[in-house]
Amino acid sequence: MTRIGFIGLGNMGGPMAANLARAGHRVQVFDLVHESVTRAIAAGCIAAADAREAVSDCEVVISMLPAGEHVRALWLGEDAGKGGGQDLLAALPAGTLVIDCSTIDVASARQVGEAARARGIRFIDAPVSGGVAGAAAGTLTFIVGGEFADFEAAKPVLAHMGQNLLYAGALGAGQIAKMCNNMLLAIHMAGTAEALALGVKEGLDPSVLSTIMGKSSGNNWSLERYNPWPGVMENAPASRNYQGGFMTRLMVKDLGLAMALAEHAHSAVPMGALARNLFNLHATQGQDTRDFSSIVELYLDKKQDS
Repeated sequence: MTRIGFIGLGNMGGPMAANLARAGHRVQVFDLVHESVTRAIAAGCIAAADAREAVSDCEVVISMLPAGEHVRALWLGEDAGKGGGQDLLAALPAGTLVIDCSTIDVASARQVGEAARARGIRFIDAPVSGGVAGAAAGTLTFIVGGEFADFEAAKPVLAHMGQNLLYAGALGAGQIAKMCNNMLLAIHMAGTAEALALGVKEGLDPSVLSTIMGKSSGNNWSLERYNPWPGVMENAPASRNYQGGFMTRLMVKDLGLAMALAEHAHSAVPMGALARNLFNLHATQGQDTRDFSSIVELYLDKKQDS
């Protein structure tokens, strides 16, 4: 049994912490949202009064937070508005392994990681792919940046939350790979939605068209595993009124990070920029909390249930 501190129990972090507790680890948790902590307790986690108590006497500490400003506030003590900063690195003994699973800007990941190393604390950036369903099922993909030895040390813990544990390279590499992946995801989801909408408007059955494209050169993950058309795929968010998946506003956030990365690298990303504009437009039309596959409605004359 490993003593693990877990901070950030949102749609992703909550199920991840629960899987660690089910695996037999002692998981001490903290979140600003009381209901999230209550759900974690029901799953076998132990509630802490604050973040410092959550990491007390822990060998491994995991954070899953919304943005770089929150990660910097937690670990470095930078003011993040309400609640201020924590400077949690100061509460950890040398040798503690910190795993930050947040999807954030590369500069923040490196800043926190370098500060941790200066204190003798091991740190890896380990953003995830797989969505809420993957978090609940323990089938996430972890994309890790940092020292390879620290990645190896983290694998036994990560294996209780994910199926694919991938080492991307040095500190910050996990974030870079995640941004590239999500930019591509946005592009092929928007393209898949566009193609399906065109076919349906011309009288094709969306399930038939999906099968045809799935067996042809247009096949892709969005079509095969996360179909955006309602009723085509029973377990996809599209068949649950686009609830319980990856919110459009989070895709907009990730695409913003990808655009900032492209600017830093002086890399042309015209399709990524178009995808960002499409998802941003969709979000501003009141779709920000629905699953990002609801982008299909942007191509319709009016919302359709099937």
